Amino acid sequence: MSEATLCIGLQAQVNVDCRVLLLGSMPGVASLQEQRYYAHPRNRFWPLLADICGFDAGLAYQQRLQALMAAKVGLWDVICQCERRGSLDADIVRGTEVPNALPALIASLPELELIGCNGGASLQAFQRWVLPRLEAPPTLLALPSTSPANAAWSLPRLRLAWQPVADALPT
Repeated sequence: MSEATLCIGLQAQVNVDCRVLLLGSMPGVASLQEQRYYAHPRNRFWPLLADICGFDAGLAYQQRLQALMAAKVGLWDVICQCERRGSLDADIVRGTEVPNALPALIASLPELELIGCNGGASLQAFQRWVLPRLEAPPTLLALPSTSPANAAWSLPRLRLAWQPVADALPT
């Protein structure tokens, strides 16, 4: 088995008027190397959110982030740092996880209506480290992962499952 590497996550991409906060667990190797959320070319996150929010998935990364935040969607991860032996959530070395300061962020977002966890590992980490520290949590939604490792879910099937994200956004 390969040696574990210390992984340090990305900065939050959230505006104060955020209505939906989408949380991953910890960015994969491609995302950390490129310092971009959902950088793996087969991850369906950007095509899915482009469809939900009405922007072109082919935009440059910074423009996609701006379009997402203009749609009142924020991005971050539950885990700030951890040791991992690859790119998958299953490769995270248990006990090395350090959570991000999500309770403080959530408290600073007066318009937040929905927190969506992109995949089971994100949801489990949120329930373990964040939920117990929230006084009045917004609606929490478990979403199927957009990762290429979740190949059983087609983009149209993901779109149906992610419809509550679209429903939480202003029209």
